[in-house]
Amino acid sequence: MSEIIYLTDVALITCVLDKKRTEAVLLAARNVGARVASVHAVHGWGVRERFGALGVAVESEKDVIVFMVSSDQQDLMFEAIYKAAELNVPGIGYMFVSPVERVATYVPEAVRKELGVNPE
Repeated sequence: MSEIIYLTDVALITCVLDKKRTEAVLLAARNVGARVASVHAVHGWGVRERFGALGVAVESEKDVIVFMVSSDQQDLMFEAIYKAAELNVPGIGYMFVSPVERVATYVPEAVRKELGVNPE
């Protein structure tokens, strides 16, 4: 069995926003170096959606986009996503950063050598 290589100094950026802004956010994140994103379609409601017909809560379709980035990249990525999503507009969405203790994934042989880990 191969040795597990754990990546540390990683952050998870989670952004919940209107579906129509998803493509702009993904492009902006890619332009500043994002390698991986996961998009999930969700339904929900909040304060802004309660003003539907007769004061009944109106569900809205949102996307949740999750980015895993190095801690060194998190501020740059956070700012790029914030601007692309236009989160300064009320009711558009929100985002947050969570520290990640460790990540395990496939690490190419060249990178393993560079890290000083014996390749398989």
